[in-house]
Amino acid sequence: MYKVVAFWGAPKPSDLEAFEKYYAEVHVPLARRVPHLRKLVLTRTENGLEGAPAPFHRVAELLFDNPEAMARASEAAQWRAMREDAGKMVARFGVTLQAAVGWERE
Repeated sequence: MYKVVAFWGAPKPSDLEAFEKYYAEVHVPLARRVPHLRKLVLTRTENGLEGAPAPFHRVAELLFDNPEAMARASEAAQWRAMREDAGKMVARFGVTLQAAVGWERE
């Protein structure tokens, strides 16, 4: 499968509860509505390896059949709504968001 992998930086401790509530109740439902999306995998990290701090707070993986399906999805209003909301979250909570695309291989 072809996927988008998004890495969310941690919000300030005072914003953690509000971030998590918004993420679960607003942002994730927007992501689930993206057309051609085959699977959405969400991870909240707890620690880095070998006792290091986690380098990111959340990981979201959006899986599509192929790059063409992702390209069609990216033209949809639902995709734009999800992207605009991500921008709002960055501004509101001061988090970072980095994303990349590629093939899932075993």
